[in-house]
Amino acid sequence: MRLTVLDDSLKSPPMPKPPAAPVSPQAAIVYAMVLIAGADRDMKTVELGQIGRIVKQLPAFARFDEELLPGTAQEVAVLVAIEDGVERALRLIAAALPAPLRETCYLCACEIAAIDGRVPIEELRLLQRLRNALDLDRLTSVALERATKARLAGA
Repeated sequence: MRLTVLDDSLKSPPMPKPPAAPVSPQAAIVYAMVLIAGADRDMKTVELGQIGRIVKQLPAFARFDEELLPGTAQEVAVLVAIEDGVERALRLIAAALPAPLRETCYLCACEIAAIDGRVPIEELRLLQRLRNALDLDRLTSVALERATKARLAGA
C-alpha cells in the first residue's frame, strides 16, 4: 500500500540551504555572535540588541550593510539546524577571518555571552570551541575575556 500526498499544503516548505560560499569577515563575526546568543537555546532581546549595537559601532563593520543583519542571522540559524552545523559554522567563521579580526570576533562573542550578566555553561563551551577554531592562544583569550568583564562592569 502506498500513501501519496494529495494536498500540496500538507508538504513542509523547503528548508533554506546553508551558505556554501565563503562569508565576509563581517558576516563571520555576526555568525559568531549569533551562535553564542543561541547557544543556550534562549536568544534574549538584550543579546540581539547588543549585536545590533556592535554592528553599528565597531570599525570592523564599516563596510557591512546593516540591512543584511537579519538575513545573516537567519543563515546561522539554518546552518546550525543541519547535521554538524555548529562545526560547519565555526569552520566558516575561521576561514573568513584574517588574523587581525580573529581577536575582534572573539571579543564580540564574549560581549554577547556576558551582556545579560551571566554566562551559561553552553555559552562557555561554545566560546571555547570558537577560541580553538580561531586558533587564539590562552593568554590572548583571557585578556579579551577580562576586557569584556571590565567593559560591562556595573558601578
